Amino acid sequence: MKLSAELKAFEGRIEHKFNDPELLVRAVTHSSKSSPTRQDNQRLEFLGDRVLGLVMSEALLERDRAASEGLLAPRFNALVRKEACADVAKEIDLGAVLKLGRSEMMSGGRRKQALLGDAMEAVIAAVYLDAGFEAAKALVLRLWGNRVDSVESDARDPKTALQEWAQARKQTPPNYTEVSRSGPDHAPVFTIKVTLQSGETEEATAASKRLAQQAAAKTLLDRLTQQ
Repeated sequence: MKLSAELKAFEGRIEHKFNDPELLVRAVTHSSKSSPTRQDNQRLEFLGDRVLGLVMSEALLERDRAASEGLLAPRFNALVRKEACADVAKEIDLGAVLKLGRSEMMSGGRRKQALLGDAMEAVIAAVYLDAGFEAAKALVLRLWGNRVDSVESDARDPKTALQEWAQARKQTPPNYTEVSRSGPDHAPVFTIKVTLQSGETEEATAASKRLAQQAAAKTLLDRLTQQ
């Protein structure tokens, strides 16, 4: 099959020309656009998550041969979590080539973090199936760039880090409250407020409560540690 001009340009952005273009088409097809004759990217996402995990595990071991599992695990999680995949997807403008159903498109699907992260994993799997592990590894290391080298030595979940910050100052654990929920049922948007016993607060908005909580915790922790 022949790729559209947009997908050919995307091949250029990821520096991989597909031997089987159908793999790329499938990787950028969301379930809202699937049909009996068009496969979506869910199975590729499943595979891509595992390929990404193997690449990052190997890269972290090579870069720090003395690190314990206790240090490697949070670094690994920071590199492979959905937010990291979505950030990379935004850098290569993956959202622009996604094939979405009308409802998903109207609700801002091209900018949704979870959707972009899933599609990024699907693209990794597509390259793996198209050209093998070494090609997929090269793609991941190229796109993740210096993230592997600069990942925080203690890349804890922001909620955990904020709770430990509070406990170290003899405060009770942070309190998270839902400020608002908007959007349709299939694409909700949550605004979460985090409050410390000492009175400091921050709010954040995301496509899930968990992501909004993490974002609020990170913003508050960044502010507190810079004071």
